[in-house]
Amino acid sequence: MIAGHLRALALATLPDALLSILTLPECSLEALCAREDGRFQPEGAAWFCHIGNANTSPAADRHTEFHHDWLDIQVVLEGEEIIGFDTRSAIGQPATERKPDLFILDNPALHNEILLRSGDFVTFAPGEPHRALCCTTHPAVVRKAVFKVPASALKE
Repeated sequence: MIAGHLRALALATLPDALLSILTLPECSLEALCAREDGRFQPEGAAWFCHIGNANTSPAADRHTEFHHDWLDIQVVLEGEEIIGFDTRSAIGQPATERKPDLFILDNPALHNEILLRSGDFVTFAPGEPHRALCCTTHPAVVRKAVFKVPASALKE
């Protein structure tokens, strides 16, 4: 997991593959905030991004997920959320595949959490368990951009 802010990318020490995405003009905080909700994928890019609103809720009501083939970059555009995570791999733990490459852990044990506000981002590599959209004090709407990057991009 790597955390940072879109206006301070150098501090995040991102791998080149992720830095090259987040430094694109269309991926600046201002450009993402101005973009309409929905999916976008630059021509020829292996990655894509979904932008939209979601509702936060208490952590006890949220699921914990991980992926095998895709890396997430989750960026808060408006509002705030807490994301729970663990530094140990979830691969091999009991889980249910709810959608292709979306595994929901049966008995998650998350020992860490991070608060994200506008412009903050966090990455989750394959196997890293994460529980997004947890509310800070009470349920609220948060607008996010979630980038899905094929894990193979990190090996190029």
